Amino acid sequence: MDLGSPASLFSGLLIGLIGTAMFIYGKKQERPMALLTGIALCAFPMFIASVAVLWLVTAGCLGGLYVVSRNA
Repeated sequence: MDLGSPASLFSGLLIGLIGTAMFIYGKKQERPMALLTGIALCAFPMFIASVAVLWLVTAGCLGGLYVVSRNA
């Protein structure tokens, strides 16, 4: 993570908060896919430096969760 970029810091914080909410939701509702998505959203912002790629991966995770939950 590029610590010099305010956009990267803010994006990582926001995505981490979304991941925490997804983790709590998945744990309370006993939904393993939401739980795993929350863990992924909390973890991957530490490894991706580009803000654009960060948001694309977030959209992919949330979109994948949406598709899986609608087909189940």
